[in-house]
Amino acid sequence: MTSNVKTAEEIGALKQCVHSAARDGRAISIFAMLWNLDKHLLDDILDCHTSENGQITTPLIIACRNGEEKVVSILLSKFKINLEQTGTVKFDGFVLEGATALWCAAGAGHLGIVKLLLEHGADVNHATKTNSTPLRAACFDGRLDVVQCLVENGADISIPNKYNNTCLMITSYKGHVGVVRYLLEKGANPDSTAHCGATAMHFAAECGHLEVVKDLVRFYGKQIPNDYGMTPLLVAAECGKSDVVEFLTTNVETKEEKINAYELLGASFANDKENYDVMKAFTFLCEAMHLRYSDPDNIITKEDYPCVEAYNNRVECKTLGELNAIKYDFEALHMESLTIRERILGPDNPDVLHPIIFRGAAYADSKRFDRCIALWLHAMKLSHKNKRSIAKDLLRLSQVFAEMIHINEPVLFVNVKEVFKYAMAELTNDKEKIMNSEDDRDALFEIHQTNIHTCLYLLAIILKTKQDEKEIGELYSLVYQFQKLNPILKNGYTLLHMAVDSATFVDDFHVDDVVSFPDSGVARLLIKCGGDVNAQDFAGNTPMHALVNISSKASVNVKEVELTMQVLIDSDAHLDICNKDRKTTMDNAKREEDAMILRASFQLSLKCLTATYIRNNEIPYQNLIPSLLEEFLSLH
Repeated sequence: MTSNVKTAEEIGALKQCVHSAARDGRAISIFAMLWNLDKHLLDDILDCHTSENGQITTPLIIACRNGEEKVVSILLSKFKINLEQTGTVKFDGFVLEGATALWCAAGAGHLGIVKLLLEHGADVNHATKTNSTPLRAACFDGRLDVVQCLVENGADISIPNKYNNTCLMITSYKGHVGVVRYLLEKGANPDSTAHCGATAMHFAAECGHLEVVKDLVRFYGKQIPNDYGMTPLLVAAECGKSDVVEFLTTNVETKEEKINAYELLGASFANDKENYDVMKAFTFLCEAMHLRYSDPDNIITKEDYPCVEAYNNRVECKTLGELNAIKYDFEALHMESLTIRERILGPDNPDVLHPIIFRGAAYADSKRFDRCIALWLHAMKLSHKNKRSIAKDLLRLSQVFAEMIHINEPVLFVNVKEVFKYAMAELTNDKEKIMNSEDDRDALFEIHQTNIHTCLYLLAIILKTKQDEKEIGELYSLVYQFQKLNPILKNGYTLLHMAVDSATFVDDFHVDDVVSFPDSGVARLLIKCGGDVNAQDFAGNTPMHALVNISSKASVNVKEVELTMQVLIDSDAHLDICNKDRKTTMDNAKREEDAMILRASFQLSLKCLTATYIRNNEIPYQNLIPSLLEEFLSLH
């Protein structure tokens, strides 16, 4: 093709051909397609962004991303091309927006292309939308040759990304020893802090990169506490990196720091999913206790920490004798360790939570559900107190309640009630977050919808628990308050819509063993506590519309469908309300047996007949009758 290309269709086809050739490394084809084009068309083609497999790239960017050096060489040497074009690319599961050709080449480790781009004047510090520079991209993958090339050509080693995370931090986290040493030798500051207060040493310690930690110390990196008061030593201990702990404890200023590190290290081994080792836990706890009593004239006694009911009100061992007494009492060691972790880290530290959840899961696996629930409730309360999302906690507890019911283990009303109260509080928090957020509003609304579903599961579960008269009253009060929050899905579904719709999503980990929809009991409860049986979603569908919109091939509990229909009918469901497609509930019924029930229950009043006649014949009524009647007419 040459400059005689004129039609939009031909130009579009040429753009696609050029992009494909650049992507696949067909350098000769690129040259042949572009050589005779006039400048206006050439610029249009080379600046064109093509969307493919989640990436949005120009020919130059995709060639650099894929390492097609010959294509890049031709584009740079034969055509005047904008080197600062940006696109959207994928690297290691991450989507990067605003990436230049140089960023892509550096991130993918294509040294030859990096050199070509720099020789032709590419901006060595042009960052992505998250302020990630080409140097950071090369550091992430540990390409020392690319890092050296970029730095020698003016790359600024101190530019952080949007989280104030420097190149030294990312390469320390990844454990690229050679790159770390090079950056330190070039003057990288080992004590720069990210927004969370962490330094490069925190990141290296967390991942157990001992050689990196040693280099950072050699270049005078300090033990700076992060925003949670955690030094790199404590971070290593919390993550079970014993070799890093052993090294860093040689540089601490006080014996108390060393004691805390060994106690936290031991406590972490006792409740860590990845590094569980109860004997290692005991060994390090003993080491810490020896240190406490190593100087008879200056014994360092343990401070008292308030007993936590979820930890069986465990009081920590104060002497080596007490500790030896629980050496083979693993349950006591587990609770001792959870207590130690909460004391050292503090209850507001998010790292306190993971071992609590792990230990609770271990109890659930051994069918000790009371202990599991106690621990998971404690974790949920800590998160809620510190204003963190408890969506996962709510679902996790719903799952364990469902599992118990499925295997005929008694579930206490008081436990489900407590979780439900926290769920209602979380819905309120969700709304505040959504209102105050601009960037994450869609993601926050998805979480909010998940929490609404979890609340519905809890209602279905709570109806399967035993309740006395007082508890029934408490339940009604709770459900009334719940509906006052007006929880609505993005399609306008109310709780009652969800409770009667067979398509309502049900979590498939234990919950679907005991919860399914439609659920006549939940529907009855919602209506009894203020649910509007004639509420309409954004498409005008009532709960009855949703209930009867079941495919004849769908696998549903027919008896439950009929029971739920009767609940709605007995609650004065208005059966001739039309949705926005002008369909009544009978029009919406896909199964003949449902339509028969509706026909048998349908009693059309003179008022309804009149309203239907007026609407069907398009007789004007706006502003001619009272507003209440206008609303009534609009339903027909």
